[in-house]
Amino acid sequence: MKLLILNGPNLNMLGVREPEIYGSDSYAELCRRVTEHAERRGADIEIFQSNHEGELVDQIQAAYGKADGIVINPAAYTHTSVAILDALKAVGIPTVEVHLSDVTKREDFRQVSYVRLYAEKTVMGKGIEGYLEAMDYLVEKYG
Repeated sequence: MKLLILNGPNLNMLGVREPEIYGSDSYAELCRRVTEHAERRGADIEIFQSNHEGELVDQIQAAYGKADGIVINPAAYTHTSVAILDALKAVGIPTVEVHLSDVTKREDFRQVSYVRLYAEKTVMGKGIEGYLEAMDYLVEKYG
């Protein structure tokens, strides 16, 4: 099974940016744990992070016909990006939305998720473990 792991803006700053909300683990640690989990599950993964909406859209489009599932943490684009929603709908790849924090307990503007309109499942408030849960869901359902 081939999974695309997409990370939106500021996730490259994990461990530095508001550790009381996002935890003290670095982005490198997130990638290491996701990679090790994929190996244990027998999944092939590609991990990509960008602070640019169009690059995330490009990655989603490039996954068409290649990826069996997408795990996406769109970060701030969760609440603003119809472009990411439209790209996910266009490619039709099973998708799980992930958030390190529990966005339901945060600011009002964070309650809107365009990605959730397409995603089969949302995992939030579990830190890096949420990525692993999302991968497990896709592997077990589609693998």
